[in-house]
Amino acid sequence: MQDPIDITKGVDPAISGLKPSSLISGTINVILGVVGIVAFFFLLVGGIQWIMAGGDKEATEKARKKITASLVGLAIVFSAYALLFILSTLFNINLLQFTLKPLIQY
Repeated sequence: MQDPIDITKGVDPAISGLKPSSLISGTINVILGVVGIVAFFFLLVGGIQWIMAGGDKEATEKARKKITASLVGLAIVFSAYALLFILSTLFNINLLQFTLKPLIQY
């Protein structure tokens, strides 16, 4: 009798146990992180534009709008994270470390 074929050879051990539920939670965390970093970057750019405006009303107004938009973006990201945390606590599920239990126990 032949030995069974090991189909896990060549598979990275880091992804061999990857589940759709961990993929969902990882995606949520990555999206929130990227959006937060982008909003912070625009906050910095707006601050630099404000400094470089040199008293020009139009340039100062554009910089102010960029700063306001980035602060709103950061507030949305932090609110989304806080909402996920609150919902996780209320419903006793961890939305930030999402796991699904199997429907059928073997």
